[in-house]
Amino acid sequence: MPETTSVIAFALLALGLVLTPGPNMVYLVSRSVCQGRLAGMISLAGVALGFVFYMICAALGITALVLAVPYAYDGLRIAGALYLLYLAWQAVKPGGLSPFQVADLPGDSAGKLLLMGFLTNLLNPKIAVMYLSLLPQFVSPAHGSVLSQSLVLGFTQIVVSVGVNSAIVLGAGSLATLLQSHPRWMIMQKWLMGTVLAGLAIRMTTEARR
Repeated sequence: MPETTSVIAFALLALGLVLTPGPNMVYLVSRSVCQGRLAGMISLAGVALGFVFYMICAALGITALVLAVPYAYDGLRIAGALYLLYLAWQAVKPGGLSPFQVADLPGDSAGKLLLMGFLTNLLNPKIAVMYLSLLPQFVSPAHGSVLSQSLVLGFTQIVVSVGVNSAIVLGAGSLATLLQSHPRWMIMQKWLMGTVLAGLAIRMTTEARR
């Protein structure tokens, strides 16, 4: 099992990332506003399946990596930090779009909503990098099975992300209206997320290798 502090730290990282605009948030907000909350929740179920897929693949891959190339953590740590800096820039760059600028989507069946949610998450580079570059930083071979630690951290990320996205789906319509009618709140949201991500990137580049 991972250390409690590692689980808490990873949960906070997952929270920061899920609150950062990306393909999942854009799709869920647009779907919820255009087709209703039920459609948004079905889409979120597909997104959750994508998380499970990544978690299993990453847990098995990280286990093999730790056994074969222990020093690969340094490369993963640097890659993860660079990606966080990229996300921070995407959040604050001039002309960047907010996920609450809703795209017009046609109504789809429950099966297609589930599939589209799954594919949106599966093709989301932010999720891929989080599992392949960020999650390993919170795993320590000295604390037992790398596989079990990876699964615990993965489930932690899924719980955090599904919880936050559920709230976003349920409040998408009113939140989109609020932010679009108050541009300053939109700007504050973008700079807050950019600052948090940049801070996480700095922390990752300065901490010692596990």
